[in-house]
Amino acid sequence: MAEVQNGPSNGRKRKYRSDGVSPTWVKRTIEGPGIWATCVKGKEKGTVGELYDLFESLAADMWPIEADENEDDLETQIAKEVAALKRPKVEKRFANCLTNTQCVIFISCKPPVDPVQLVMKHVDNVQKTGVTRTKYTHRLIPVSGTCVANLPELHSLCRRTVTAYCAQENSDSGSPRARKYKVELRVRNHNTLTRMEIIQEVAKCMPSNYTVDLDNPDAFVLVEVFKSTFSMSIVEDYHRYQKFNVMELANAHNEPERFEKGTGRVQDKKQDDDRTV
Repeated sequence: MAEVQNGPSNGRKRKYRSDGVSPTWVKRTIEGPGIWATCVKGKEKGTVGELYDLFESLAADMWPIEADENEDDLETQIAKEVAALKRPKVEKRFANCLTNTQCVIFISCKPPVDPVQLVMKHVDNVQKTGVTRTKYTHRLIPVSGTCVANLPELHSLCRRTVTAYCAQENSDSGSPRARKYKVELRVRNHNTLTRMEIIQEVAKCMPSNYTVDLDNPDAFVLVEVFKSTFSMSIVEDYHRYQKFNVMELANAHNEPERFEKGTGRVQDKKQDDDRTV
């Protein structure tokens, strides 16, 4: 029996790939800065679409594109519109990067978008309002930069990220002060570097006024290793914002009784297990 060939001549061409990536939007390599997102299994396509809408909306408020406010006559306005049509299209500020992995999405960001500021703004809004503005998105992890997952490149990226963070901190406070930090490491589909090698290399790049505190840190060094890509950023209030899990933040706002001390998902599961015994 002859096999049915899949191709443009055999029917309509698919607009999206199986993981929700449109061939016209996709970037085949993961390049930061950007934002990692986890989502409901099988809903990658919907997640990409809702994140585009969310990020574009937030970026429009945080980094608005300056418009020409000069009042011109009708002919001048028409001439400007025609010239605008002839100009190349403005490069999108966000682009989906191909991960080939279920539930994992990476959206790269173009300047002037700062992924850390973008995510912090969104999680703060969700905590205050209880509205996620997304349906399938779970957690958002900002990425200040990416590199190949080997120790020399990792060290270089850490130095640049830490230097930029400390420069901003010093401009706010005036001088370096004692700080506590914690490395939050997540590794997916990678077995070349061990967790201890990565953590030790990150620790080498931290300034002398930073000490490790796993219980009550001031800053969190978010490290994500995905296949052959290493990414990182430095944030604050990571635990206060439920590790940037927007669904958990919304639940905490809308169902506060479930997040009182001694309650929550883990406790509820234990009670359910006790009932079945």
